[in-house]
Amino acid sequence: MSKRDLVIIGGGAGGLIVASVAAQLGLKVTLIEKEEKLGGDCLHYGCVPSKTLIKSAKVASLMRRATEFGLDAVYSKVDLAKVNDHVQSVIEHIQHHDDPERFRGYGCEVLFGHAEFIDAYSVKVNDQIIKGKRFVLATGSRSFIPPVRGLEETGYLTNIDLFSLRELPERLVVLGGGAIGLEMGQAFARLGSKVTILQRAKKILPQEDPELSDALHKALVAEGITIHTSTEAKRIYKNNNATIIECDSSLKIETDQILVATGRQANTNGLGLDVAGVDYSKRGIKVDRRMRTSQKHIYACGDVCGPYLFTHMAEYQAGIVISNAIFRFPKKTHYKVIPWVTYTDPELARVGLTEQQAREQGIEPTVLRFEFKDNDRAITEVETQGFYKLVTHKGKILGASILGPHAGELIHEIVLAMQAGAKIGAISAAIHAYPTLAQIHRRTVNSGYAPKLFSAGSRRLVKWINIILP
Repeated sequence: MSKRDLVIIGGGAGGLIVASVAAQLGLKVTLIEKEEKLGGDCLHYGCVPSKTLIKSAKVASLMRRATEFGLDAVYSKVDLAKVNDHVQSVIEHIQHHDDPERFRGYGCEVLFGHAEFIDAYSVKVNDQIIKGKRFVLATGSRSFIPPVRGLEETGYLTNIDLFSLRELPERLVVLGGGAIGLEMGQAFARLGSKVTILQRAKKILPQEDPELSDALHKALVAEGITIHTSTEAKRIYKNNNATIIECDSSLKIETDQILVATGRQANTNGLGLDVAGVDYSKRGIKVDRRMRTSQKHIYACGDVCGPYLFTHMAEYQAGIVISNAIFRFPKKTHYKVIPWVTYTDPELARVGLTEQQAREQGIEPTVLRFEFKDNDRAITEVETQGFYKLVTHKGKILGASILGPHAGELIHEIVLAMQAGAKIGAISAAIHAYPTLAQIHRRTVNSGYAPKLFSAGSRRLVKWINIILP
């Protein structure tokens, strides 16, 4: 058998991008995916289904809030089977982009099965040996299941099971107060479940600006969600038809279902990485800034190597792999300007440094703030929760955190500004259409200029100018 130019293991976002480009450029490419479908966790069990479910839950919430918009409120029981049928229809629609025949049409060989290295230049899939000049590992991640006594015996849900549920649980306990736990907890609460979130850390979303995560905490509690921080499940058992969770804080909770959302772990098991001589740890495969593993002809991208477990990070890293492995043009990763979003309502988006992180680096930042309750578009849409913090130093943008409606869309103006090295004056000078949520960027920056503009010195200057000039 002839040696393939490129062998890609994993048919998620990162693997598909590399396969598509390499095959269309005429390389001999083999793409191997262990599941019987392409698209990876993001399409089937992550980003796409979760955001679809979140939107359905938002609509259910808006129906009940209709009086806020001058309409009659609508209260109806949610049929989770219909909601998840809708979720699956969205997955199927997007799945067309990841049809194996599309990639075969590019000239890419697509194989389904478990791939394992038998040496540094060969993998075995099913009963076939595939030899390659270069390899890309894009096997993603899976839910981390905490070692809680009784959890396996009583049963639990992960993102794999969540979107195939046919009945809405009356009570749902979520283990984990990170992005996934909060997003799905709020969605199920809005669909009608009584939701309790158990967070081991002192705060939800501990990596975020504490002021914004605290504000989000209050917003979720106001919706009827119970959140216990500094709380860890220690023992779980069945009592008749109910599941009992005993926590380290003497708290005991009765529930119908448990959703485990305690983080992710890299899919490295069974790949034969030791045989191939690829260094890895519990955190995933070790790569350099060119996305090369310890074996320089073997690359990795996405969740399997981190450091950020986002689909957009897998796409970015895939571009680095394409430059190095296909065009053979040396290119390195830069992680200074990385946006991420927690898709709760209100959304929490962030890029760059928080106020606390800036101070930890010895920088005394100037922090500009603006609240959505003073944004006219937010007022018209009755979506005024949240605020914006822009972290700056001598006019340079260090980072931004936004808690508010469509924060995930709004953050990209700051991403582009930081990427381009623009200072805050460029945001102030840019014309923002009225009324839009995006005006909050300009209003935030201008709030920093106002004290100088209307100072006593400015008033004296204006008075003097108007005296001497006709």
